[in-house]
Amino acid sequence: MGFLKKYISALRLRTIPLSLSGVLLGCMLAYADFHVRPAVVAFILLTAVFLQILSNVSNELGDFLRGNSSGHERSASLALKSGELTAGGLEMLVRIMVVLSVASGLAMIYFSFGTIFSLDAFVLMIFGYMSIRAAMRYTLGSNPYGYRGLGDVYVFVFFGLVSVMGSYFVCTHTFGTAKLLLPAVSAGVLAMAVLNVNNMRDIEPDRAVRVTVAGKLGEHGARIYQTVLVAVDWAAMIAYAMLCFYDPWHYLFVLSLPLFIWHLAGVWKNSSAGLDRYLPQLVLSALIFCLLAGGGFLIYLI
Repeated sequence: MGFLKKYISALRLRTIPLSLSGVLLGCMLAYADFHVRPAVVAFILLTAVFLQILSNVSNELGDFLRGNSSGHERSASLALKSGELTAGGLEMLVRIMVVLSVASGLAMIYFSFGTIFSLDAFVLMIFGYMSIRAAMRYTLGSNPYGYRGLGDVYVFVFFGLVSVMGSYFVCTHTFGTAKLLLPAVSAGVLAMAVLNVNNMRDIEPDRAVRVTVAGKLGEHGARIYQTVLVAVDWAAMIAYAMLCFYDPWHYLFVLSLPLFIWHLAGVWKNSSAGLDRYLPQLVLSALIFCLLAGGGFLIYLI
Protein backbone atom coordinates (compact mmCIF):
# COMPACT_ATOMS: atom_id res chain seq x y z
CA MET A 1 0.00 0.00 0.00
CA GLY A 2 2.88 2.38 0.77
CA PHE A 3 4.29 1.73 -2.70
CA LEU A 4 0.92 2.56 -4.26
CA LYS A 5 0.61 5.75 -2.20
CA LYS A 6 3.94 6.96 -3.55
CA TYR A 7 2.70 6.63 -7.12
CA ILE A 8 -0.60 8.27 -6.21
CA SER A 9 1.35 11.20 -4.74
CA ALA A 10 3.04 11.63 -8.13
CA LEU A 11 -0.39 12.30 -9.65
CA ARG A 12 -0.67 15.52 -7.57
CA LEU A 13 -4.43 15.11 -7.32
CA ARG A 14 -4.89 18.40 -5.49
CA THR A 15 -4.30 20.19 -8.82
CA ILE A 16 -7.37 18.55 -10.40
CA PRO A 17 -9.84 21.32 -9.35
CA LEU A 18 -7.82 23.85 -11.36
CA SER A 19 -7.89 21.68 -14.49
CA LEU A 20 -11.68 21.43 -14.15
CA SER A 21 -12.32 25.14 -13.51
CA GLY A 22 -12.03 26.38 -17.09
CA VAL A 23 -13.79 23.46 -18.74
CA LEU A 24 -16.66 23.58 -16.25
CA LEU A 25 -17.06 27.29 -16.95
CA GLY A 26 -17.08 26.66 -20.70
CA CYS A 27 -19.54 23.78 -20.40
CA MET A 28 -21.92 25.76 -18.18
CA LEU A 29 -21.88 28.75 -20.51
CA ALA A 30 -22.55 26.38 -23.42
CA TYR A 31 -25.45 24.78 -21.57
CA ALA A 32 -26.91 28.25 -20.94
CA ASP A 33 -26.95 28.89 -24.71
CA PHE A 34 -27.61 25.45 -26.24
CA HIS A 35 -28.76 21.92 -25.49
CA VAL A 36 -25.70 19.95 -24.41
CA ARG A 37 -25.40 16.17 -24.23
CA PRO A 38 -24.32 14.93 -20.76
CA ALA A 39 -21.98 12.34 -22.31
CA VAL A 40 -20.07 15.10 -24.09
CA VAL A 41 -19.61 17.05 -20.85
CA ALA A 42 -18.53 13.89 -19.02
CA PHE A 43 -15.78 13.13 -21.53
CA ILE A 44 -14.64 16.77 -21.64
CA LEU A 45 -14.13 16.67 -17.88
CA LEU A 46 -12.50 13.24 -17.98
CA THR A 47 -10.09 14.33 -20.71
CA ALA A 48 -9.16 17.44 -18.72
CA VAL A 49 -8.39 15.29 -15.67
CA PHE A 50 -6.24 12.84 -17.65
CA LEU A 51 -4.29 15.70 -19.27
CA GLN A 52 -3.69 17.31 -15.89
CA ILE A 53 -2.42 14.06 -14.39
CA LEU A 54 -0.23 13.52 -17.47
CA SER A 55 1.26 16.96 -16.92
CA ASN A 56 1.83 16.31 -13.21
CA VAL A 57 3.56 12.95 -13.72
CA SER A 58 5.64 14.34 -16.59
CA ASN A 59 6.74 17.24 -14.38
CA GLU A 60 7.79 14.88 -11.59
CA LEU A 61 9.78 12.79 -14.04
CA GLY A 62 11.30 15.78 -15.82
CA ASP A 63 12.50 17.42 -12.60
CA PHE A 64 13.97 14.13 -11.37
CA LEU A 65 15.83 13.41 -14.62
CA ARG A 66 17.33 16.90 -14.51
CA GLY A 67 18.37 16.40 -10.90
CA ASN A 68 16.39 19.41 -9.77
CA SER A 69 14.90 19.75 -6.34
CA SER A 70 12.95 22.37 -4.49
CA GLY A 71 12.89 23.55 -0.93
CA HIS A 72 9.33 22.23 -0.73
CA GLU A 73 9.67 18.72 -2.08
CA ARG A 74 6.65 16.46 -2.46
CA SER A 75 6.61 12.90 -1.19
CA ALA A 76 6.90 11.61 -4.77
CA SER A 77 10.11 13.60 -5.30
CA LEU A 78 11.60 12.22 -2.11
CA ALA A 79 10.48 8.70 -3.05
CA LEU A 80 12.25 9.00 -6.41
CA LYS A 81 15.47 10.03 -4.71
CA SER A 82 15.24 7.20 -2.19
CA GLY A 83 14.49 4.63 -4.89
CA GLU A 84 11.00 3.80 -3.65
CA LEU A 85 9.78 5.11 -7.01
CA THR A 86 11.75 4.64 -10.23
CA ALA A 87 12.07 6.75 -13.35
CA GLY A 88 11.00 3.68 -15.34
CA GLY A 89 7.83 3.40 -13.27
CA LEU A 90 6.98 7.04 -13.90
CA GLU A 91 7.74 6.66 -17.60
CA MET A 92 5.24 3.81 -17.74
CA LEU A 93 2.72 5.98 -15.89
CA VAL A 94 3.26 8.77 -18.43
CA ARG A 95 2.55 6.32 -21.28
CA ILE A 96 -0.61 5.11 -19.54
CA MET A 97 -1.87 8.68 -19.12
CA VAL A 98 -1.14 9.44 -22.78
CA VAL A 99 -3.24 6.43 -23.82
CA LEU A 100 -6.06 7.41 -21.46
CA SER A 101 -5.97 11.03 -22.68
CA VAL A 102 -6.16 9.94 -26.32
CA ALA A 103 -8.95 7.42 -25.67
CA SER A 104 -11.01 9.91 -23.66
CA GLY A 105 -10.40 12.68 -26.20
CA LEU A 106 -11.54 10.49 -29.09
CA ALA A 107 -14.65 9.48 -27.15
CA MET A 108 -15.35 13.17 -26.46
CA ILE A 109 -15.11 13.96 -30.18
CA TYR A 110 -17.26 10.98 -31.15
CA PHE A 111 -20.07 11.79 -28.73
CA SER A 112 -19.98 15.43 -29.80
CA PHE A 113 -19.89 15.01 -33.58
CA GLY A 114 -21.08 11.43 -34.03
CA THR A 115 -17.86 10.61 -35.89
CA ILE A 116 -14.12 11.06 -35.68
CA PHE A 117 -13.87 11.38 -39.47
CA SER A 118 -14.78 15.00 -40.14
CA LEU A 119 -12.98 18.30 -40.51
CA ASP A 120 -14.06 19.51 -37.07
CA ALA A 121 -12.97 16.22 -35.53
CA PHE A 122 -9.62 16.43 -37.28
CA VAL A 123 -9.03 19.98 -36.02
CA LEU A 124 -9.87 18.89 -32.47
CA MET A 125 -7.43 15.99 -32.79
CA ILE A 126 -4.69 18.47 -33.69
CA PHE A 127 -5.52 20.54 -30.61
CA GLY A 128 -5.55 17.32 -28.59
CA TYR A 129 -2.08 16.42 -29.84
CA MET A 130 -0.85 19.92 -28.95
CA SER A 131 -2.39 19.61 -25.47
CA ILE A 132 -0.70 16.27 -24.84
CA ARG A 133 2.63 17.58 -26.07
CA ALA A 134 2.31 20.73 -23.97
CA ALA A 135 1.40 18.69 -20.89
CA MET A 136 4.57 16.62 -21.25
CA ARG A 137 7.02 19.32 -22.31
CA TYR A 138 6.80 21.55 -19.23
CA THR A 139 9.86 19.86 -17.72
CA LEU A 140 10.44 16.86 -20.01
CA GLY A 141 12.50 16.91 -23.19
CA SER A 142 15.69 18.63 -24.27
CA ASN A 143 14.35 22.18 -24.05
CA PRO A 144 11.31 22.26 -21.71
CA TYR A 145 9.41 25.54 -21.70
CA GLY A 146 8.89 25.40 -17.92
CA TYR A 147 12.60 26.10 -17.50
CA ARG A 148 12.53 29.12 -19.84
CA GLY A 149 9.92 31.24 -18.09
CA LEU A 150 7.15 30.26 -20.51
CA GLY A 151 4.92 28.42 -18.04
CA ASP A 152 2.65 31.44 -17.69
CA VAL A 153 1.98 31.44 -21.43
CA TYR A 154 1.19 27.73 -21.37
CA VAL A 155 -1.32 27.89 -18.53
CA PHE A 156 -3.03 30.96 -20.02
CA VAL A 157 -3.51 29.26 -23.38
CA PHE A 158 -4.47 25.78 -22.20
CA PHE A 159 -6.19 26.52 -18.88
CA GLY A 160 -7.93 29.59 -20.26
CA LEU A 161 -8.47 29.85 -24.00
CA VAL A 162 -8.47 26.14 -24.81
CA SER A 163 -10.36 25.08 -21.67
CA VAL A 164 -13.21 27.59 -21.90
CA MET A 165 -13.53 28.16 -25.64
CA GLY A 166 -12.57 24.60 -26.52
CA SER A 167 -15.14 23.02 -24.20
CA TYR A 168 -17.76 25.51 -25.41
CA PHE A 169 -17.01 24.51 -29.01
CA VAL A 170 -17.11 20.78 -28.31
CA CYS A 171 -20.49 21.23 -26.60
CA THR A 172 -22.05 23.56 -29.19
CA HIS A 173 -20.00 23.21 -32.43
CA THR A 174 -19.55 27.00 -32.42
CA PHE A 175 -17.31 29.50 -30.66
CA GLY A 176 -20.27 31.77 -30.00
CA THR A 177 -19.51 35.49 -30.00
CA ALA A 178 -16.24 37.32 -29.45
CA LYS A 179 -17.22 38.15 -25.87
CA LEU A 180 -16.57 34.52 -24.93
CA LEU A 181 -12.91 35.53 -24.89
CA LEU A 182 -13.58 37.34 -21.62
CA PRO A 183 -14.40 34.30 -19.45
CA ALA A 184 -11.56 32.47 -21.23
CA VAL A 185 -9.17 35.24 -20.21
CA SER A 186 -10.61 35.15 -16.70
CA ALA A 187 -9.92 31.41 -16.30
CA GLY A 188 -6.51 31.78 -17.93
CA VAL A 189 -5.18 34.49 -15.63
CA LEU A 190 -6.53 32.57 -12.62
CA ALA A 191 -4.37 29.62 -13.68
CA MET A 192 -1.43 31.99 -14.13
CA ALA A 193 -2.02 33.24 -10.58
CA VAL A 194 -1.88 29.67 -9.26
CA LEU A 195 1.42 29.07 -11.07
CA ASN A 196 2.79 32.38 -9.80
CA VAL A 197 2.07 31.46 -6.16
CA ASN A 198 3.89 28.18 -6.70
CA ASN A 199 6.85 30.01 -8.25
CA MET A 200 6.84 32.66 -5.51
CA ARG A 201 7.02 29.93 -2.88
CA ASP A 202 9.99 28.32 -4.65
CA ILE A 203 11.63 31.54 -5.85
CA GLU A 204 14.99 30.94 -4.15
CA PRO A 205 15.58 27.25 -4.96
CA ASP A 206 14.25 27.77 -8.51
CA ARG A 207 16.75 30.51 -9.32
CA ALA A 208 19.56 27.97 -9.52
CA VAL A 209 17.80 25.64 -11.97
CA ARG A 210 15.08 27.43 -13.94
CA VAL A 211 13.75 30.75 -15.14
CA THR A 212 10.33 31.82 -13.84
CA VAL A 213 8.41 35.07 -14.05
CA ALA A 214 8.47 35.29 -10.24
CA GLY A 215 12.25 34.86 -10.28
CA LYS A 216 12.64 37.62 -12.87
CA LEU A 217 10.35 40.03 -11.03
CA GLY A 218 11.64 39.36 -7.55
CA GLU A 219 9.46 38.85 -4.48
CA HIS A 220 7.91 42.33 -4.44
CA GLY A 221 7.35 42.39 -8.19
CA ALA A 222 5.78 38.93 -8.07
CA ARG A 223 3.32 40.13 -5.44
CA ILE A 224 2.31 43.04 -7.66
CA TYR A 225 2.01 40.62 -10.59
CA GLN A 226 -0.23 38.36 -8.49
CA THR A 227 -2.48 41.28 -7.60
CA VAL A 228 -2.74 42.32 -11.25
CA LEU A 229 -3.64 38.77 -12.32
CA VAL A 230 -6.47 38.55 -9.79
CA ALA A 231 -7.70 42.02 -10.81
CA VAL A 232 -7.72 41.07 -14.51
CA ASP A 233 -9.61 37.88 -13.68
CA TRP A 234 -12.36 39.85 -11.98
CA ALA A 235 -12.43 42.64 -14.55
CA ALA A 236 -12.82 40.16 -17.42
CA MET A 237 -15.68 38.27 -15.77
CA ILE A 238 -17.48 41.48 -14.75
CA ALA A 239 -17.12 42.79 -18.31
CA TYR A 240 -18.60 39.56 -19.68
CA ALA A 241 -21.58 39.77 -17.33
CA MET A 242 -22.14 43.38 -18.34
CA LEU A 243 -22.05 42.59 -22.05
CA CYS A 244 -24.70 39.87 -21.68
CA PHE A 245 -28.37 40.65 -21.13
CA TYR A 246 -28.84 41.97 -17.62
CA ASP A 247 -29.65 39.49 -14.89
CA PRO A 248 -28.42 39.94 -11.32
CA TRP A 249 -27.68 36.19 -11.13
CA HIS A 250 -24.88 36.72 -13.68
CA TYR A 251 -22.90 38.36 -10.88
CA LEU A 252 -23.19 35.36 -8.57
CA PHE A 253 -19.41 34.95 -8.66
CA VAL A 254 -19.08 38.09 -6.52
CA LEU A 255 -19.83 35.82 -3.54
CA SER A 256 -16.30 34.44 -3.89
CA LEU A 257 -14.67 37.87 -3.41
CA PRO A 258 -13.70 37.29 0.26
CA LEU A 259 -11.65 34.25 -0.79
CA PHE A 260 -9.52 36.38 -3.13
CA ILE A 261 -9.14 39.20 -0.62
CA TRP A 262 -7.90 36.69 1.95
CA HIS A 263 -5.58 35.17 -0.65
CA LEU A 264 -3.97 38.46 -1.65
CA ALA A 265 -3.62 39.50 1.99
CA GLY A 266 -1.74 36.25 2.63
CA VAL A 267 0.47 36.67 -0.43
CA TRP A 268 1.51 40.16 0.66
CA LYS A 269 2.26 39.06 4.22
CA ASN A 270 4.05 35.75 3.59
CA SER A 271 6.93 34.35 1.60
CA SER A 272 8.64 31.03 0.91
CA ALA A 273 7.08 28.21 2.98
CA GLY A 274 4.52 30.64 4.36
CA LEU A 275 2.89 30.73 0.93
CA ASP A 276 2.35 26.97 0.79
CA ARG A 277 -1.18 27.01 2.21
CA TYR A 278 -2.25 29.76 -0.20
CA LEU A 279 -1.60 27.52 -3.21
CA PRO A 280 -4.40 24.95 -2.60
CA GLN A 281 -6.55 27.80 -1.28
CA LEU A 282 -6.29 29.62 -4.63
CA VAL A 283 -6.93 26.40 -6.57
CA LEU A 284 -10.15 25.87 -4.62
CA SER A 285 -11.06 29.56 -4.95
CA ALA A 286 -10.61 29.34 -8.72
CA LEU A 287 -12.96 26.37 -8.89
CA ILE A 288 -15.58 28.11 -6.74
CA PHE A 289 -15.25 31.30 -8.81
CA CYS A 290 -15.79 29.44 -12.10
CA LEU A 291 -18.67 27.38 -10.72
CA LEU A 292 -20.43 30.51 -9.49
CA ALA A 293 -19.65 32.42 -12.70
CA GLY A 294 -21.07 29.65 -14.88
CA GLY A 295 -23.86 28.82 -12.44
CA GLY A 296 -25.11 32.38 -12.57
CA PHE A 297 -25.95 31.87 -16.23
CA LEU A 298 -27.77 28.58 -15.53
CA ILE A 299 -30.03 29.58 -12.65
CA TYR A 300 -32.63 31.25 -14.82
CA LEU A 301 -32.99 27.97 -16.74
CA ILE A 302 -34.05 26.07 -13.63
